[in-house]
Amino acid sequence: MAKITNISGFPEYLPEQKRIEDEIIRKIRRVYESHGFAAMETPAVELMSTLLQKGLPDKELYTLRRLREDDAGKEAELALHFDLTVPLARYVAQHHAQLTFPFRRYCLQKVWRGERPQKGRYREFAQFDIDILARDTLPLCCDAEVLTVFCKAFKEMNVVKFLMRLNNRKVLAGLYESLGIPSEKSPEIIRVVDKLNKIGPSGVSQELTSVVG
Repeated sequence: MAKITNISGFPEYLPEQKRIEDEIIRKIRRVYESHGFAAMETPAVELMSTLLQKGLPDKELYTLRRLREDDAGKEAELALHFDLTVPLARYVAQHHAQLTFPFRRYCLQKVWRGERPQKGRYREFAQFDIDILARDTLPLCCDAEVLTVFCKAFKEMNVVKFLMRLNNRKVLAGLYESLGIPSEKSPEIIRVVDKLNKIGPSGVSQELTSVVG
């Protein structure tokens, strides 16, 4: 009999592992809801054109299509979402008239990325986001509240030692502007620099030179 193996990068849990995951999710959900965040869900797929607006390499997208198209012609190109931020932006833009702002939402869904599987990185994994969105200006205290909620969630899970790293793209954008780099190139540069821990300084330098120019 041929050996049965899992598909690389797609986790599969035994019942006891799934029970632990469900208990963790229950604790986090309770913390989120205690701060007034409401559950939200979007489809697993989005238009490919929508997803590519964030600058993700198209080789990391899992596309979706039927084996046989309708006689009417080619269908819209769809892909599995790779994070929950792009679907959130599309959702708010589409339903803003029906939403109450500040809009406080949490979302637990699977996401998919066509990366090379390695320790700690999967092609399929769950994200458990919270966000606060405003029509105009969002008070800084909302950022502080999000961090407070995360701390409470870790405490609920009995995680006593953890490190939070804070960043703001405006800091990087300001740095690149001071170096005389055109603002339209900043998003692509930030995407490459974000790979620093993954490919190292030499890899980032090479990609900035060869890809970004």
